[in-house]
Amino acid sequence: MSTLPETQKAWIIQRRGPPSKALTLRSDWEVPTQLKEGQVLVKVQAAALNPVGHKLMRLLPNFANSGRPLPAEHDLSGVIIDGNSTQFSEGDQVFGYISVELSQSIRQGALSQYVRMPADHLVIRPPNVSPIQAAGITLVAETAYEGLIDIGKLEAGQTVLINGGSSAVGAYAIQIAKAKGARVVATASGRNEEFVRKMGADEFIDYTKAPLYEYLAANPPSPKFHIILDAVALIDPSLYTYSPAYLAPNGIFISTGPMPKNTSASELWKLARTIFALSTPMWLGGTKRTHKIFMLKHKKFRLDEIQKMVADGLIIPPVDSVYDFKDVLKAYERQISARATGKIIIKVDPTVT
Repeated sequence: MSTLPETQKAWIIQRRGPPSKALTLRSDWEVPTQLKEGQVLVKVQAAALNPVGHKLMRLLPNFANSGRPLPAEHDLSGVIIDGNSTQFSEGDQVFGYISVELSQSIRQGALSQYVRMPADHLVIRPPNVSPIQAAGITLVAETAYEGLIDIGKLEAGQTVLINGGSSAVGAYAIQIAKAKGARVVATASGRNEEFVRKMGADEFIDYTKAPLYEYLAANPPSPKFHIILDAVALIDPSLYTYSPAYLAPNGIFISTGPMPKNTSASELWKLARTIFALSTPMWLGGTKRTHKIFMLKHKKFRLDEIQKMVADGLIIPPVDSVYDFKDVLKAYERQISARATGKIIIKVDPTVT
């Protein structure tokens, strides 16, 4: 194993708040050299920002098992420094992620120069993608895969609606659905139509022109959708409430949310309305369609399948922008603007491309 420094640079979540108040760039953070069985040490090349990162900074109290202080973020690409008798060897080029729960329990995060993490959360990076591209794959690709394949049981020939096709989860969902032989309808604002079609969408809907549920009710697909995947964590229940008009009777509405943008009264009221709509059983007049909310639970087989799809060129990792390590707060401004198409990447190692 290469000689390691005792300390490293890392963006540390110190407290609750927006990134500008919650994060501190420290140069005295300890390099984690004590590895448990099944863990490896990774020198991080690049990391990716995720909406869940800054949302939890704002919403999660310091006392709620937050693990704070700890390095921020989850997705990364890097080089194995210590394989620790796992399937990896020193020098292997890898990508993967540290889940939210895992990050809080082991106090590790992607916005640091070195990371201690389970080997089964990593795979070898295919040579057809760079460390910059690979850094943003895992969390959103696994989320899209779990929703469409594991929960939705998507089959070739079916039709799926991806709400939020220009989001990171949406972009991967489009590509995974197309790789599985589905027909894909995707929504986004008009300015992102070219991007969504580039990802592979067969049909595009500009949700800014009219309420989406109204448009779909007036223009239902034939046959109706087998899956609706809400990739933007809606806290407005309308798309689900009116779904019998455009979702097949045996279809399923799958959501990564709802997640409020903040703790304001209006956002919490919308959330309450959504929870009520989703929890009202069909026999009491609730929406007569199956609804499933899920949070990603990492599975190694899923990451292996995603790696193969990337290696085969079925998934092309979209990158919105790349920031230097010192400019993490500027990168979060871009993330919070909700205008990114693809992943926002941080160069942890300034030499990577």
